[in-house]
Amino acid sequence: MSAKKKFKAESQRVLDLMINSIYTNKEIFLRELISNASDAIDKRYYQALQSGDSGLSRDEFAITLSIDKEGRTLVISDNGCGMTAQELENNLGVIAKSGSLEFKQNVQSAEDIEVIGQFGVGFYSAFMAADEITVESRKMGEDGATRWHSNGSEGFTLEAAEKEDVGTVITLKIKESSEQEDYEGYLEDYRVKELVKRYSDYIRYPIRLGEDTLNSMSPLWRKNKNEIEQQEYEEFYQGEFHAFEKPLRVIHASAEGMITYQALLFLPEKAPYNYYNKDFEKGLKLYANGVMIMEHCKDLLPDCFSFVRGVVDSQDLSLNISREMLQQDRQLKSIAKNIEKKVKNELKDLMEEDRAAYHAFYQAFGLNLKYALYASYGMQRDLLLELLEFPTTTQESAATFAEYIARMPEEQKYIYYATGESAAQIKRLPQCERLTEMGYEVLCLTDDIDEFLCKILQQVEEKELRSILEADLELESDEEKQALEQESEARADLFTALQEALGERVARVAPTAKLRSHPVCLSSSGGLSLEMERILQAQPGSEEAEMPMKAERVLELNINHPIYEKLQKLEADALKDYAYLLYNQALLIEGFPVENPVEFAEAMCKLMA
Repeated sequence: MSAKKKFKAESQRVLDLMINSIYTNKEIFLRELISNASDAIDKRYYQALQSGDSGLSRDEFAITLSIDKEGRTLVISDNGCGMTAQELENNLGVIAKSGSLEFKQNVQSAEDIEVIGQFGVGFYSAFMAADEITVESRKMGEDGATRWHSNGSEGFTLEAAEKEDVGTVITLKIKESSEQEDYEGYLEDYRVKELVKRYSDYIRYPIRLGEDTLNSMSPLWRKNKNEIEQQEYEEFYQGEFHAFEKPLRVIHASAEGMITYQALLFLPEKAPYNYYNKDFEKGLKLYANGVMIMEHCKDLLPDCFSFVRGVVDSQDLSLNISREMLQQDRQLKSIAKNIEKKVKNELKDLMEEDRAAYHAFYQAFGLNLKYALYASYGMQRDLLLELLEFPTTTQESAATFAEYIARMPEEQKYIYYATGESAAQIKRLPQCERLTEMGYEVLCLTDDIDEFLCKILQQVEEKELRSILEADLELESDEEKQALEQESEARADLFTALQEALGERVARVAPTAKLRSHPVCLSSSGGLSLEMERILQAQPGSEEAEMPMKAERVLELNINHPIYEKLQKLEADALKDYAYLLYNQALLIEGFPVENPVEFAEAMCKLMA
């Protein structure tokens, strides 16, 4: 005889909240029911350890799924501890009452019991996909069984049932599909297998559908590192993260104490095709006791290390009621901080042990490190600075800041750098000749972010960063400075005439001794560099700005070049032509386009004629 009972909650509205608001993804109902089944087996196994016999060997415990497409049912059964009629009423009739949590609180060695369920609402997520739910359960040690049934509306019924074995069988009557929702997949083998693989692959008991065991049960990250072959890591990485290449490095870590977790992290060899697109999702897979909670937990990785792939599994996380989000972030921050340190240390080891491999990695992900350092306004300096490397004008291999500083001549005051399209183009800059002659190395910066990054860093190991495209490089000796001052005064009329000929194109024209074979160069003074101007003017909408960003340009003339002598003898009209040609020549050398190619070509022809 069945008994009709109401849910022990204030109203149907509470159940509607559980079903429709707590969970954001309908497909996780299967994860919740499988987790409950795993908890039930854990309880039976634990009770058997206490009493001495469960009636089954550990290998016989299992979770079984079955599908009846015609009857539209999905069945989840286990041979766990089972429930009495009273327990069914208490655990399923009282919304948000967790039998698993109560069990864990009552056992003496609770810290050794890894039950998954905490809140007692996971069961009700099944109503997102089912019109009706029937639960048949037989408690271990009891002769009879009980059937619980509900359509998720006003209440449930309880009645005696026949069940030969100990355990629980949950039968879901899957909803009919509508224009808004498709429920047919929950009646397809392939879809159920996919969901088990995604969310419950590491449940410690076999999950079977027909003759197939759907889950791997033993997470690689929980194994002893000494027992794992490199090939196993590679196969896991390629299968789990759909990668074709092998991982560059593997980080297998665990921690115990204030928070316990296992982590299996991979440094990729190449950047995914969409890595620098907004569509790319960073984050590690987050598991709680082998059950996947989040596929992309962004809080576990800083943006600078968003290229890392891997999993983190912890039994100490405080999950919210739906197990889809974390209730507090203190534990997560602790794990994230540890992961951050381990990734950096692994990258430093790679740099020291295999510089060629690190350089290949840096080619793929170095830009991300730079952006992260710039975006944090230098706050991640301690974390990232020593991981940066740059081509130089004197070395075949790239150099870190530390390596550059170690090679600096004693009298060199600044870390010199230059920005450009390529290292080859930078090496051809007129300013490099004098620096190379003095034995000074120049860092070649070829990414758009580099100039801005240098302005943020300002100095490294108390050495100021200075662009060789700035007007004042402080390379001249006292005698050269004095000669330049005298030349500037003596030829003031010449420099004034050249500046007037160029108008607003330049802030001033000045003599220089920094050049060797070249007659002219373009530099800047003030806070905005030539490279910053180029980048800012390339931004969408910059051409419509009322006051476009422009660097304070300085045209510098080599006072030791024959052209300088020629300028002193020219008439006013010819001087204007030469000023125009020299200015455009300087633009081309610095990698800027000439302002008017046709006009420039005509001026060249006029000079040649």
